[in-house]
Amino acid sequence: MQDSSQTGVSSAESHAIGQDAAATIAATLKALADPLRLRMLSAIAASASGESTVGELATLTDVSQPTVSHHLRVLREIGLLTSDRRGTWVWYRIDPAYRGAVNTLLERFAPAAVDVHQAPRMTGLSNAEPALRRLASSLAGRFPGTPASECLRVVRESYTALARRGGAETYLVALTEHFARQRIVDAAKAEALESAEGDPTEHKPQVLFVCVANAGRSQLAAALMQHYAGDQVVVRSAGSAPAAEIHASVRAILEQVGDPGAADLVDDVTRFYPKPITDDAVRAADVVVTMGCGDACPVLPGKRYEDWAVGDPALASPAGVAAIRDELDARVRALVADLLPAKN
Repeated sequence: MQDSSQTGVSSAESHAIGQDAAATIAATLKALADPLRLRMLSAIAASASGESTVGELATLTDVSQPTVSHHLRVLREIGLLTSDRRGTWVWYRIDPAYRGAVNTLLERFAPAAVDVHQAPRMTGLSNAEPALRRLASSLAGRFPGTPASECLRVVRESYTALARRGGAETYLVALTEHFARQRIVDAAKAEALESAEGDPTEHKPQVLFVCVANAGRSQLAAALMQHYAGDQVVVRSAGSAPAAEIHASVRAILEQVGDPGAADLVDDVTRFYPKPITDDAVRAADVVVTMGCGDACPVLPGKRYEDWAVGDPALASPAGVAAIRDELDARVRALVADLLPAKN
């Protein structure tokens, strides 16, 4: 086998993308290198119908509709958007071939770019093992049906997963206890569901809200579900790539959700905190609601899946965050009415 030096090809050349591919990608990125175009693209992607008109998109800015049309034409000519005329309106939507790439841009790259100064780093205690063993022993006592060795495994995995998010380590052990306990409960429920054990009349619906960072939409949806359904529904939230902490804009809204004592929910760090999605959480859920991360969520038979096209609060203006909250509120109310018809 010839190496690159023998063929006259440099090591860099053998690893770099081709010139034609680079030129195509650069042209696409150049088309996206405008704040208004990115906002319009995100508005179309988050639209419930997956499409929008010039008139609707013009509300994002003070520029004229012809200027908006110009920006849309740039995105269309590069292939990101398609359009068709229906009556007097032209409707724009993301080309299906680009849908996955656009989702990656808006759901993964964009939040990372905004929060790059707070890049996650591995945190944790210098010697966490004694504390983890005490946690595992405590959980084994509270859940006698789960072997002590399994409790220790879950505790260690939970600690590592939460430490990997980065952020302050002040409450890391407390969060580990809460997350590990939740995982043990979910695993037991999943096994009971799959083996048809237990009294069906005692079964509470379990809803899992999943987004990318578990720092905005999924947390807010879970809080709203808890507010409207109370203890009649078991609520979980998770992220495919959890952030270190909840977005400040969402934390402010959480303080307003629920009863007068709702502000205490934010202070209770073990109630709202970003955490990774687990197979047991999906197995235990009756309804799985994804928001921008459907490809990262396991698809299991017998589960009800819903995908909610909702904007990301991390990238939204204050007015946009309020609109996202209102949309989630309406969706959650409808889901509660469906799950608990006797409540309405």
